[in-house]
Amino acid sequence: MKFAVVVFPGSNCDHDTEYVARTVLGQDVELIWHKDSSLKGADAVILPGGFAHGDYLRTGAIARFSPIMQEVSKFAAAGGPVLGICNGFQVLLEAGLLPGAMLRNRSLKFRCEFLHVGVEQTDTPFTMACRPGQRLRIPIAHGDGNYYAEPEVVAQLERNRQVVFRYVSASGEVSDEANPNGSVNNIAGICNEARNVVGLMPHPERACELAVGSADGLAVFESILKWGRESFDGDTLTMATAPAVLNK
Repeated sequence: MKFAVVVFPGSNCDHDTEYVARTVLGQDVELIWHKDSSLKGADAVILPGGFAHGDYLRTGAIARFSPIMQEVSKFAAAGGPVLGICNGFQVLLEAGLLPGAMLRNRSLKFRCEFLHVGVEQTDTPFTMACRPGQRLRIPIAHGDGNYYAEPEVVAQLERNRQVVFRYVSASGEVSDEANPNGSVNNIAGICNEARNVVGLMPHPERACELAVGSADGLAVFESILKWGRESFDGDTLTMATAPAVLNK
């Protein structure tokens, strides 16, 4: 399977993501510069964490105009799996590929720590290898991770099962104490209606080896490999089959 990791000026988790895909998973990876106009045959696209364009104006607001985002949008519309991690999630929100917006953390402080997220849905390309209710111990590192959407949008997300990850305690309880940034309904990650575009604020790529404190993040990347196996027809990835795979 071939991964495309989009690199914006200010990305700082691009090589972490490349390392996981290439070294830990043994897959092909292409770093795609934000001014490129091709995803170069990628089967899955990842927008990594960092501070695209210095987070000037608003997180992700400038990156959404990068030429490569037109290709990312086309890829997503065709059913291709797209993952936005932290700043990548913010870019997906600004680009309109996911609903809602990010506000400053309610503490107005940058939070960098390990915490727990609960997997709410397992029918996305990035959670297919997870168990319903599985708790992942993975880190966050953000100052603008307070997810917000209008009440009717949040209600629709909940109704459509688009809340994919939620901040929970070590025992799995959804509580205000487990919420590190004030996100509405403890939302840590969501998907689009087609379920092939996922954004989350925690960093699974920073928790893929026990040497760094947790390997729980591997579940996210093992999921996309499972999706790939179930979406391949011989050696050809058939994007037309993606919705059927997700709805199994």
